[in-house]
Amino acid sequence: MEDSPSMDDHQDSSLVVGVGLCDSAPLLWRLQDLKTARRLGLVGALLGSLPRTPRQNQRLGRPLLLLPEEEQLLRDEEAAGALPGPNQDVGGAELRRQFEEDQQRSFEEQSVLALEDRKSALRRAMTSSHTGSESGAEAVDEALRGRLEALDHSFSFPQSAMAVQLSTARAGLSYCPEAWAHLQASWPIREQNNPRSDARYQVFRDLRGRGFYLTSAGKFGGDFLVYPGDPLRFHAHFIAVCLTLDESICLLDVLAVARLGSNVKKTVLLCSPAPDGGVCYTSLQWSGMV
Repeated sequence: MEDSPSMDDHQDSSLVVGVGLCDSAPLLWRLQDLKTARRLGLVGALLGSLPRTPRQNQRLGRPLLLLPEEEQLLRDEEAAGALPGPNQDVGGAELRRQFEEDQQRSFEEQSVLALEDRKSALRRAMTSSHTGSESGAEAVDEALRGRLEALDHSFSFPQSAMAVQLSTARAGLSYCPEAWAHLQASWPIREQNNPRSDARYQVFRDLRGRGFYLTSAGKFGGDFLVYPGDPLRFHAHFIAVCLTLDESICLLDVLAVARLGSNVKKTVLLCSPAPDGGVCYTSLQWSGMV
């Protein structure tokens, strides 16, 4: 298994991860936050569409959705900070004013260009009307000339027709440098008072401390997929199922998850937090029916 960074190796305040909440979902929007989370060994799941190819779901982009355990680990290690909310203006008033001025300037320039384009179209129509009969051409020419003269007073360019530039080369949300001053590493993102959630978090923290990478294992019938290294380079070796020590489990459920683990070539781990703070692991290997 390759050496992976732990949370203790990254206590630099410059590596605080800015977390934004959408309802109760912790999201990472900024590229620097995604890189920092990856260096800390947190994988998450990308949710957003790519600007150049929005109508596909094979490759996704920002934001990155964190697991509740990843969020809690960042909070406990004081490595997470709250991004400014919609009602918290951190240097945004000046940026908003500049954006509105740029939009108005662009609208005025496009209005002038649209007017010139309409005049050019009328002039071309006047030129092409000379190819018909003489009497008909004069009548059409007179009507077009009247429309051309009145165009300066009657032309209006709607705001909805304005072309807007999409920055696809560097798409995504950006924040001014002052936003870093708003980050508080001790910010409580949310509390979880649930024995099941506590067991999952203790298992997640223990495995992450051993250098493993973890992602959600919902489609494999477990709690976590456990990778020996970065998921971009390795396949998962284990399916972790989190249980409390006093929790009972049906034998058929044990057989089902063991059979599933065998089919996908993974070892099932039954993980139970111990009273002394450690975690007890029991591996299941399918050897066939007797």
